[in-house]
Amino acid sequence: MSQIDELILRIKGLQEELEIEFKKKRDEFEFIIEEKRVRFAEEVARQQRRLKIGWLRYLVGARLLNVLSAPIIYAGFVPFLLLDLFLWLYQTVCFPIYHIPKVLRTEYLLFDREDLPYLNIIEKFNCFYCSYGNGLMAYGREIAARTEQYWCPIKHARRIKAAHEHYPRFFEYGDAESYKKGLERLRREYVKEKPSSTSG
Repeated sequence: MSQIDELILRIKGLQEELEIEFKKKRDEFEFIIEEKRVRFAEEVARQQRRLKIGWLRYLVGARLLNVLSAPIIYAGFVPFLLLDLFLWLYQTVCFPIYHIPKVLRTEYLLFDREDLPYLNIIEKFNCFYCSYGNGLMAYGREIAARTEQYWCPIKHARRIKAAHEHYPRFFEYGDAESYKKGLERLRREYVKEKPSSTSG
Protein backbone atom coordinates (compact mmCIF):
# COMPACT_ATOMS: atom_id res chain seq x y z
CA MET A 1 0.00 0.00 0.00
CA SER A 2 1.37 3.39 -0.99
CA GLN A 3 1.78 6.36 1.33
CA ILE A 4 -1.09 8.11 -0.48
CA ASP A 5 -3.41 5.11 0.03
CA GLU A 6 -2.53 5.05 3.73
CA LEU A 7 -3.26 8.76 4.05
CA ILE A 8 -6.61 8.31 2.30
CA LEU A 9 -7.52 5.51 4.74
CA ARG A 10 -6.56 7.71 7.68
CA ILE A 11 -8.65 10.57 6.32
CA LYS A 12 -11.66 8.26 5.91
CA GLY A 13 -11.16 7.05 9.48
CA LEU A 14 -11.10 10.64 10.73
CA GLN A 15 -14.26 11.42 8.73
CA GLU A 16 -16.02 8.50 10.43
CA GLU A 17 -14.87 9.75 13.85
CA LEU A 18 -16.16 13.20 12.95
CA GLU A 19 -19.56 11.72 12.02
CA ILE A 20 -19.73 10.03 15.43
CA GLU A 21 -18.99 13.34 17.16
CA PHE A 22 -21.62 15.12 15.03
CA LYS A 23 -24.14 12.45 16.03
CA LYS A 24 -23.33 12.98 19.71
CA LYS A 25 -23.87 16.72 19.23
CA ARG A 26 -27.19 16.13 17.44
CA ASP A 27 -28.35 13.85 20.27
CA GLU A 28 -28.07 16.79 22.68
CA PHE A 29 -31.07 18.39 20.97
CA GLU A 30 -33.28 15.34 21.52
CA PHE A 31 -34.75 14.71 18.09
CA ILE A 32 -35.61 11.62 16.11
CA ILE A 33 -36.15 11.10 12.40
CA GLU A 34 -39.26 9.19 11.42
CA GLU A 35 -40.58 8.89 7.88
CA LYS A 36 -38.05 11.54 6.78
CA ARG A 37 -39.48 14.11 9.22
CA VAL A 38 -37.59 15.39 12.23
CA ARG A 39 -39.39 15.30 15.58
CA PHE A 40 -38.08 17.10 18.64
CA ALA A 41 -38.90 16.17 22.21
CA GLU A 42 -41.91 18.29 23.23
CA GLU A 43 -40.02 20.35 25.81
CA VAL A 44 -37.20 21.08 23.34
CA ALA A 45 -39.71 22.09 20.64
CA ARG A 46 -41.51 24.36 23.14
CA GLN A 47 -38.25 26.12 24.04
CA GLN A 48 -37.38 26.55 20.38
CA ARG A 49 -40.80 28.01 19.52
CA ARG A 50 -40.23 30.68 22.18
CA LEU A 51 -37.20 31.90 20.16
CA LYS A 52 -39.14 32.19 16.91
CA ILE A 53 -39.43 35.71 15.45
CA GLY A 54 -42.63 36.29 13.46
CA TRP A 55 -42.18 36.81 9.72
CA LEU A 56 -43.49 40.39 9.78
CA ARG A 57 -41.17 41.45 12.61
CA TYR A 58 -38.34 39.61 10.84
CA LEU A 59 -39.03 41.49 7.60
CA VAL A 60 -39.34 44.88 9.30
CA GLY A 61 -36.05 44.28 11.14
CA ALA A 62 -34.16 43.19 8.03
CA ARG A 63 -31.48 45.39 6.46
CA LEU A 64 -32.81 47.26 3.44
CA LEU A 65 -29.98 46.02 1.21
CA ASN A 66 -30.82 42.41 2.15
CA VAL A 67 -34.43 42.94 1.07
CA LEU A 68 -33.42 44.72 -2.16
CA SER A 69 -30.91 42.02 -3.14
CA ALA A 70 -33.37 39.15 -2.51
CA PRO A 71 -34.81 39.13 -6.07
CA ILE A 72 -31.30 38.65 -7.47
CA ILE A 73 -30.67 35.75 -5.11
CA TYR A 74 -34.00 34.07 -5.87
CA ALA A 75 -33.51 34.52 -9.62
CA GLY A 76 -31.09 31.59 -9.21
CA PHE A 77 -34.09 29.26 -9.08
CA VAL A 78 -34.39 29.33 -12.87
CA PRO A 79 -30.81 28.19 -13.66
CA PHE A 80 -30.96 25.73 -10.73
CA LEU A 81 -34.10 24.10 -12.14
CA LEU A 82 -32.58 23.96 -15.62
CA LEU A 83 -29.37 22.44 -14.22
CA ASP A 84 -31.40 19.90 -12.22
CA LEU A 85 -33.26 18.87 -15.37
CA PHE A 86 -30.02 18.66 -17.38
CA LEU A 87 -28.28 16.52 -14.71
CA TRP A 88 -31.22 14.11 -14.66
CA LEU A 89 -31.21 13.87 -18.48
CA TYR A 90 -27.42 13.54 -18.65
CA GLN A 91 -27.30 10.71 -16.12
CA THR A 92 -30.33 8.94 -17.60
CA VAL A 93 -28.92 8.91 -21.13
CA CYS A 94 -25.14 8.73 -20.69
CA PHE A 95 -24.37 6.78 -17.51
CA PRO A 96 -25.96 3.48 -18.67
CA ILE A 97 -23.95 3.69 -21.92
CA TYR A 98 -20.67 3.99 -20.00
CA HIS A 99 -21.73 1.65 -17.16
CA ILE A 100 -21.30 4.40 -14.60
CA PRO A 101 -23.53 3.94 -11.55
CA LYS A 102 -26.08 6.74 -11.21
CA VAL A 103 -25.78 9.28 -8.42
CA LEU A 104 -28.67 9.17 -5.98
CA ARG A 105 -30.19 12.65 -5.98
CA THR A 106 -31.87 12.02 -2.61
CA GLU A 107 -28.45 11.65 -0.98
CA TYR A 108 -27.55 15.23 -1.89
CA LEU A 109 -30.80 17.17 -1.73
CA LEU A 110 -32.06 17.15 1.85
CA PHE A 111 -34.93 19.33 3.02
CA ASP A 112 -35.27 18.94 6.78
CA ARG A 113 -34.86 22.48 8.09
CA GLU A 114 -38.59 23.06 7.65
CA ASP A 115 -39.02 20.99 10.82
CA LEU A 116 -37.16 23.54 12.97
CA PRO A 117 -39.72 25.19 15.29
CA TYR A 118 -37.67 28.39 15.75
CA LEU A 119 -37.74 29.40 12.06
CA ASN A 120 -40.49 31.56 10.57
CA ILE A 121 -41.83 31.03 7.05
CA ILE A 122 -39.29 33.39 5.42
CA GLU A 123 -36.37 31.70 7.19
CA LYS A 124 -37.73 28.27 6.21
CA PHE A 125 -37.99 29.37 2.59
CA ASN A 126 -34.43 30.71 2.69
CA CYS A 127 -33.26 27.40 4.17
CA PHE A 128 -35.13 25.48 1.45
CA TYR A 129 -33.43 27.60 -1.23
CA CYS A 130 -29.95 27.14 0.26
CA SER A 131 -30.52 23.40 0.71
CA TYR A 132 -31.60 23.12 -2.91
CA GLY A 133 -28.75 25.21 -4.32
CA ASN A 134 -25.96 23.61 -2.30
CA GLY A 135 -27.41 20.10 -2.59
CA LEU A 136 -27.78 20.49 -6.35
CA MET A 137 -24.18 21.67 -6.70
CA ALA A 138 -22.92 18.70 -4.65
CA TYR A 139 -25.08 16.33 -6.72
CA GLY A 140 -23.75 17.87 -9.95
CA ARG A 141 -20.20 17.70 -8.68
CA GLU A 142 -20.52 13.97 -8.01
CA ILE A 143 -21.95 13.41 -11.50
CA ALA A 144 -19.06 15.40 -12.99
CA ALA A 145 -16.54 13.51 -10.83
CA ARG A 146 -17.81 10.13 -12.02
CA THR A 147 -17.69 11.41 -15.60
CA GLU A 148 -14.12 12.60 -15.09
CA GLN A 149 -13.16 9.22 -13.60
CA TYR A 150 -14.43 7.55 -16.77
CA TRP A 151 -13.05 9.94 -19.40
CA CYS A 152 -10.00 11.63 -17.90
CA PRO A 153 -8.82 10.26 -14.54
CA ILE A 154 -5.52 12.16 -14.60
CA LYS A 155 -4.36 14.46 -11.81
CA HIS A 156 -3.46 18.03 -12.68
CA ALA A 157 0.15 19.17 -12.68
CA ARG A 158 -0.69 21.79 -10.06
CA ARG A 159 -2.49 21.13 -6.79
CA ILE A 160 -6.22 21.87 -7.00
CA LYS A 161 -8.30 23.15 -4.13
CA ALA A 162 -11.03 20.91 -2.68
CA ALA A 163 -10.65 17.99 -5.07
CA HIS A 164 -13.57 15.53 -5.20
CA GLU A 165 -13.25 12.18 -3.44
CA HIS A 166 -12.48 10.23 -6.63
CA TYR A 167 -9.46 12.41 -7.44
CA PRO A 168 -6.84 10.74 -5.18
CA ARG A 169 -7.20 7.51 -7.18
CA PHE A 170 -6.53 9.26 -10.51
CA PHE A 171 -3.28 8.69 -12.39
CA GLU A 172 -0.34 10.99 -11.77
CA TYR A 173 0.22 13.76 -14.27
CA GLY A 174 2.67 12.51 -16.91
CA ASP A 175 2.38 8.79 -15.96
CA ALA A 176 1.41 7.60 -19.44
CA GLU A 177 2.14 3.94 -18.74
CA SER A 178 -0.16 3.69 -15.71
CA TYR A 179 -2.87 5.60 -17.56
CA LYS A 180 -2.76 3.30 -20.59
CA LYS A 181 -2.59 0.12 -18.47
CA GLY A 182 -5.08 1.09 -15.77
CA LEU A 183 -7.74 3.20 -17.48
CA GLU A 184 -10.22 0.38 -18.11
CA ARG A 185 -9.80 -0.92 -14.54
CA LEU A 186 -10.40 2.51 -13.01
CA ARG A 187 -13.44 3.05 -15.22
CA ARG A 188 -15.11 0.11 -13.44
CA GLU A 189 -14.16 1.10 -9.87
CA TYR A 190 -16.98 3.06 -8.32
CA VAL A 191 -17.81 3.00 -4.66
CA LYS A 192 -21.37 1.84 -4.03
CA GLU A 193 -23.43 4.50 -2.29
CA LYS A 194 -24.66 3.69 1.17
CA PRO A 195 -28.06 4.99 2.26
CA SER A 196 -27.62 8.10 4.38
CA SER A 197 -28.08 7.67 8.12
CA THR A 198 -29.98 10.97 8.14
CA SER A 199 -32.44 10.00 5.44
CA GLY A 200 -34.83 8.39 7.91
